[in-house]
Amino acid sequence: MQQKISIQLLPSETTDESSIKKVLSRYLGEKEESISGFHITKKSIDARSRNIRINLSLNVFIDEPFHQRQTVLFNFKDVSNAKNKVVIVGAGPAGLFAALQLIEKGFKPILLERGKDVRARRRDLAILNKEGKINPESNYCFGEGGAGTYSDGKLYTRSNKRGDIDRILNLFVHFGADEKILYESHPHIGTNKLPHIITAIREKIIDCGGEFHFEKKVIDFIIENEKITKVRTADNNFFDADAFVLATGHSARDIFELLYQKKILIEAKPFALGIRVEHPQELIDSIQYHCDKRSEYLPPASYSLVQQIDDKGVFSFCMCPGGIIAPAATSANELVVNGWSPSKRNNPFANSGMIVQVTLDEIMKDKKLKIKNDALSMMHFQQAIEQKAFEAGGGKFVAPAQRMVDFVNKKYSSSLPECSYLPGLNSSLLNESLPDFIYQPLAKAFSSFGKKMNGYLTNDAVVVATESRTSSPVRIPRDNETLAHPQIKNLYPCGEGAGYAGGIVSAAMDGEKVASQLINAII
Repeated sequence: MQQKISIQLLPSETTDESSIKKVLSRYLGEKEESISGFHITKKSIDARSRNIRINLSLNVFIDEPFHQRQTVLFNFKDVSNAKNKVVIVGAGPAGLFAALQLIEKGFKPILLERGKDVRARRRDLAILNKEGKINPESNYCFGEGGAGTYSDGKLYTRSNKRGDIDRILNLFVHFGADEKILYESHPHIGTNKLPHIITAIREKIIDCGGEFHFEKKVIDFIIENEKITKVRTADNNFFDADAFVLATGHSARDIFELLYQKKILIEAKPFALGIRVEHPQELIDSIQYHCDKRSEYLPPASYSLVQQIDDKGVFSFCMCPGGIIAPAATSANELVVNGWSPSKRNNPFANSGMIVQVTLDEIMKDKKLKIKNDALSMMHFQQAIEQKAFEAGGGKFVAPAQRMVDFVNKKYSSSLPECSYLPGLNSSLLNESLPDFIYQPLAKAFSSFGKKMNGYLTNDAVVVATESRTSSPVRIPRDNETLAHPQIKNLYPCGEGAGYAGGIVSAAMDGEKVASQLINAII
């Protein structure tokens, strides 16, 4: 028989299958040899007290043969000679998963990616980190897999109403991810493993007859009778299709500017902006696990923090245990930081974005900013803050930084702690780089967080500016039912860049959703 149970185990009891079987034997009152195997269906850590437990939900096989977890099958068709074709602009998660959905339905996807493949892209990242030189078309945001490829591979989302999360996770497993992402409470692939999965997806798209074009930056839309007939790329090539999916990510400012110039409706969108804070991982472990030293049976600890400050939300974003801070700008003279972790999360630092919600009204009221009120206002604000940060860093993507307590007290840090950010840090008064409506809530929130997590507010932590690419500063509107743009009937805005997603999984789900809707429109 099979029995579904939920139990709590000591971390040491979850090290391997035989250890778990011993616990199951005691819990179920069955002989150990009667338990032929089990599937973990959910796993989480309960660290609310010193007696840390692992919560497991399992499907246990008792006195019957054990069967491996059922593999989800996908029906990828040969679309080499498909009647219908769809151009997808951008090969991030939204674009890639839209392409897979199209292939399953017998449509031919043509992906146009402005950047390079994951392998060539890695070389450009190395130059950025070591030499402070940026390739505006190949960086942490642009290139195969989009911003997600080299920014951690977190697969956690609360967007369960947007699509089938399990299907997305099973697709990742199909293309090489560990099956543990199917049951962990906060699934994570790791920046070192995600590129191989992205490559496997590309190879499947090509094997099925889809097209994949790198270094094809779209610079114009050819429009006739309220429809796009073709797009033009920077090398003067043209691509025609029945429909066009715009999945360019949250940093494609040139696309936002192109839409604005062509009077294609876009809207300024609120987003969140702040800094990235880095602590020694050992400190976060000791706070979260209530111990002097983390047990070998526990993963590096993470945290999630939120605080209301004068009616403004301040919250942690993209927390990376055992992680690294990376330069995530897309242009020269602009500084952006982001974080990522390898699959083992074994670096000595823990970093997290700490961000504040920003509204158009706040920007318009701040006369120092001198931002024009239009659809690109939020984007121009984002750009202005990044330019200030670059200036304060002193060039070559060196980041302005401050010790955490010094940041709260507006005190210059005479020295800075060791940090994972490879281009380096420059001590700076960050309140001079950030608007007051960003700085003040952050400073107050840090004091509150220090009370919630005793030891969090410390000068052993470093605050690095600026975390500004949390989501798109522009929304590209679309019809609620057809998901097409209200003006351009065969243009389908999609994913983070259009303002409809906030991470790998939600972007992938939105890509699938858009692909399904455009298929219905064409059929």
